[in-house]
Amino acid sequence: MAEHRQSKKRRYITWAAAGAVVVAGAGIAAQTSMAATVWPAQKTFTGRAFDTCMAPSLSAMKAWNTGYYGAAAVYIGGKNRGCAQPNLTASWVKSVSSMGWKLIPLYVGAQPPCQKSANPERLTAATAASLGTSDAKDAVAKSAALGIKAGSPVYLDMEPYDITDKACNNAVLTYVRAFDKELRAKTYRAGFYGFTSSSAKAIATATDKTDLPGNLWYALWDGKDTTTTDWPFGKTQFTDHSRAHQYMVNSKETRGGYTLTVDRDAWDAPVAITG
Repeated sequence: MAEHRQSKKRRYITWAAAGAVVVAGAGIAAQTSMAATVWPAQKTFTGRAFDTCMAPSLSAMKAWNTGYYGAAAVYIGGKNRGCAQPNLTASWVKSVSSMGWKLIPLYVGAQPPCQKSANPERLTAATAASLGTSDAKDAVAKSAALGIKAGSPVYLDMEPYDITDKACNNAVLTYVRAFDKELRAKTYRAGFYGFTSSSAKAIATATDKTDLPGNLWYALWDGKDTTTTDWPFGKTQFTDHSRAHQYMVNSKETRGGYTLTVDRDAWDAPVAITG
């Protein structure tokens, strides 16, 4: 996968309160290609979340179910996914959901042609649209196999790249649009994980919003547990439960005797429908 999840040490070298769940239709207004389908009610979580490369064991998830975190991101697939997932099964999803955990599906798809890292899958201008469609089909299939139902979001992981490279940026946006359009055709919501200085900025500042994601998970490692006070883009963008903020990385934490190294997230956005 991309440097963000392959090795955090390599990433740095290369790129030098539990909340309430609400059911709503938030974020739909920001999306396109959705009007013809009756969508399941969106499940939204507001509170602290964590993400870590490999889905923890059931014992660890039980021990960590203290109320500090209420949601966990899981890497459901993608050729650039960096960790094996021996724990991530439909049974695991069902079990952790029954504990009260909310899950955040994350897919590490093709990465930009101008990115300064090695990836098993890299898009080009010529392949961007077809790869976006095929990767989205794979993301939906993997979500469904895990018991993550229609109406759930899938967050596409796009690592840093030079967005001033116009050809590269256009290829990325083509890929993202194709990915999102296919997700929505299968009744899954479109989310995006990226960096405020590059990949997230490309989405937020794109002039043409057609088929771009309606939910933005931005990486800004400022240590601030918020999705509002440090929001770096237009104040009317991604409102109504459509934002998440990765605010700290490599946090080694022990809860109930289980130690995990996680990234911390402030969450106010859709989560998986598993019930």
